[in-house]
Amino acid sequence: MRITDIRCWLVESNHPPYPFRWRAGLAGSGDGTPAHKRPLKAVLRMDTDEDVFGAVEVTQAPAGLPSLVERRFKALIGENPLNTEKLWHLIWEIDRIEELPMAHLGLIDQLAWDIKSKRAGLPLYQLLGGFDPEVPAYASTVTWDTMGEYERHIKHCIDVGFKAFKLHAWGDAREDAKLSRNLRKWAGPDADLMFDGSAGWDYVTSLWFGRVLQDEGFLWYEEPMREFELGSYVKLCEKLDIPILAAETSDGCHWNMASWIQAKALDMTRASSFYKGGITGAIKIAHLSDAHGMRAQVHGMGLANAQLCAAIRNNDYYEQLVMSTEQIDGLTELGPLAIKGGMLTVSGAPGLGHAIDWKAVERHAVARV
Repeated sequence: MRITDIRCWLVESNHPPYPFRWRAGLAGSGDGTPAHKRPLKAVLRMDTDEDVFGAVEVTQAPAGLPSLVERRFKALIGENPLNTEKLWHLIWEIDRIEELPMAHLGLIDQLAWDIKSKRAGLPLYQLLGGFDPEVPAYASTVTWDTMGEYERHIKHCIDVGFKAFKLHAWGDAREDAKLSRNLRKWAGPDADLMFDGSAGWDYVTSLWFGRVLQDEGFLWYEEPMREFELGSYVKLCEKLDIPILAAETSDGCHWNMASWIQAKALDMTRASSFYKGGITGAIKIAHLSDAHGMRAQVHGMGLANAQLCAAIRNNDYYEQLVMSTEQIDGLTELGPLAIKGGMLTVSGAPGLGHAIDWKAVERHAVARV
């Protein structure tokens, strides 16, 4: 099998149906496109000489992809898409010159795995090893304005079946501590609870807040500081009993993760299809973590991450953002990503599962390669 073409379309998309915000200082939902304009998404397709193709949709930094496809990705035409390991390393050679956005490092890998899964006639998670297609999901909050909104939405999540919850809070340590204590009261003693600091604090605040979380029995404490200075994370791990989950946004995939593990700067690792070099990179991190007796928690939603969750033994949950009452009620209607009773049943169909109307893409494209 050979790659015969790699194409890209930029298509006008829609603003998020449920706008939300993160902690103070961070941008919220959407990509910053003004309200009077429509945001863009990219659609990538890899064709082969056996009439099997791979496809992905990209909403992170799509505008630069046509140039990248034309200048660099098309150089991969003629390669065998089933040789995912070779393609993965060829992309890292391109990255050496281009310094690719992290979200673009895994695109060729996802296209190739989509083809490989279709060619094999097996779900992707089984090709990756296969663990369990029934994956518990945790409700991962956005940042709401008031304590009352958090209570109302958390209790609604409990009503629809969630048993695990992660807070994205305000960024004010004292108020976030009150919220974390309340979450334990609302969710009960048996719920798994997590907190994401979104890299908002320095070491002193991170240490104080971590002690609050461990007193409440939280499962993990995520990214309290920026991930540039491993020494601060080493000290935090030494001082706290609660597991520290980190290296979500650090570049360098499993090579960088090895440095974090060697430095004893985290207790749980992060894997994802979009920040860790696609499917191949995420699996490398999961296996590296497993070899060190560590859990590798899959970060974020989406079709590729769902397949990773079903493939990885040392991952606990699928992350599901919860934004509003209407959005929570609609989680059962998400097709292959539907959450029912707090559980995700990962699709057993071959391929990643992107359902793309190619005629509409061609008709509405504002740019194409």
